[in-house]
Amino acid sequence: MANDFYSAVYNPDVLSCIASLSNDEVFTPPNVANAMLDLLPQELFADPNATFLDPAAKSGVFLREIAKRLLKGLEPIYPNLQERIDHIFKHQLFGIAITELTAHLSRRSLYCSKAANGRYSVAHFDTIDGNVRFKNTQHRWKDGKCVFCGASRSQYERDAELETHAYEWIHTTKPEEIWKMRFDVIIGNPPYQLSDGGAQASAIPIYNKFVDQAKKLNPTFLCMIIPARWMTGGKGLDDFRHEMIHDKSIKVLHDFLDASECFTGVEIKGGVCYFVRDSHYHGKCTIFSHFGDTILKSERYMAEEGEDIFIRDHRLLSIKAKVASKEEPSFSSIVSAAKLYGLRNDFFKNPSKYNLPKVNNKPIEGGYSILGLENKTRVYKYIPSDYPLPQKFGIDKYKVFISESYGNGQVGDTPPKPVLARPGVCCTETFLQVGPFETELEAQNCISYIQTSFFRVLVGMRKMTQHATQSVYSYVPLLDFTRKWTDEELYAKYGLTDEEIGFIESMIKPMDLGGDE
Repeated sequence: MANDFYSAVYNPDVLSCIASLSNDEVFTPPNVANAMLDLLPQELFADPNATFLDPAAKSGVFLREIAKRLLKGLEPIYPNLQERIDHIFKHQLFGIAITELTAHLSRRSLYCSKAANGRYSVAHFDTIDGNVRFKNTQHRWKDGKCVFCGASRSQYERDAELETHAYEWIHTTKPEEIWKMRFDVIIGNPPYQLSDGGAQASAIPIYNKFVDQAKKLNPTFLCMIIPARWMTGGKGLDDFRHEMIHDKSIKVLHDFLDASECFTGVEIKGGVCYFVRDSHYHGKCTIFSHFGDTILKSERYMAEEGEDIFIRDHRLLSIKAKVASKEEPSFSSIVSAAKLYGLRNDFFKNPSKYNLPKVNNKPIEGGYSILGLENKTRVYKYIPSDYPLPQKFGIDKYKVFISESYGNGQVGDTPPKPVLARPGVCCTETFLQVGPFETELEAQNCISYIQTSFFRVLVGMRKMTQHATQSVYSYVPLLDFTRKWTDEELYAKYGLTDEEIGFIESMIKPMDLGGDE
């Protein structure tokens, strides 16, 4: 009877349907929730004293699936179904909803009633919340930002009837005071980001704050599914990444390059991952890397010695080690930071927005050229030599422009063609600059190097999203560009094996030869 309890109530499973909907919040499908629960010691579900918390309840799927397991596991201790239900729901399962709506939805999933004290609730509580609470929490503003989550005051200070996305779990310095109890398991799928009021829909991640807050309660097991971009980058995630990759209590990690393997129809740049942290464990992490139908298993420390990122595919480690053994300078040393010439992506659209004069569609004798995008097409605009460019570094030398953004964060991403830029040419922040170089030959040879599979696989180790900033070139060695380099010469130079070469060639798609001018 216990095994059929929820299947009789939900047929078909409404939470599978909800998880497939497009929404600002990503709902967890039941199969993913169960895959995460499978990573926990299964004896937990036969322990009447084990306690579970979802601090970011949306659909209630985690609590419901835990309940199903407890209903089965505790049957020998509580043969009476109602007695078993009452014990599980009142003493073992707890949730903090992220909105009032998800509180109703979670209680409906768990108690079969949006009101825990309602007539149809399978476990009868004295309050409407039961053990799934929602508190209308407020942001705490300072200098236009929330001191807890970094949200922009202009974006989230709203009328009382509108959702402010001030999540109770991370808007307190004492999360232990919310339930005043310790939990054996904290599990969930937290919200991923909030607008921070920056330019071009800039957002700050907040899933890391849910993880950090959960650690403060020191649960025996912490299990969460979050975006994977923290592994190499992400805005404001340096401290979080450092702590995660050096945390030897993380016992298991499942890493998905394609988020749609977990969330159907949802694109999350850089993929997603879920992990289990066992406070009693200290050692290597068992890592499952999901590449479509291929799943690779490895046991290793997430942080390689001296590294500041997590390299997702262990097959890349030997290649990286051979390159690093040469102790050559990094190619990143000749890659510019963003906005080298001080021109934003939308500069062509309205220069006056940045207090700059208009630009021309035709060349000006003795003037400069600016490469940028217009309607997603590369175009040049023209300015006189006395134009008040915010910066002019390298404008009178040869250089190479490479796209700052492309692909979706996979090793095999194919970048747009590099551009050879002669003296007198600059660019908007759509591009990064490589160089400058004294001769056109050096710039051309640099382009050939950028187009090699060897170069691109080393970039792919650090590139987790569509953005290819200066740091993604850190593993690429800086070579002599008075000569041209081919993949065959590079493979020989770094002593790569046939197996390593075959792996690189299988990952990297051919790229157009040559460069635009």
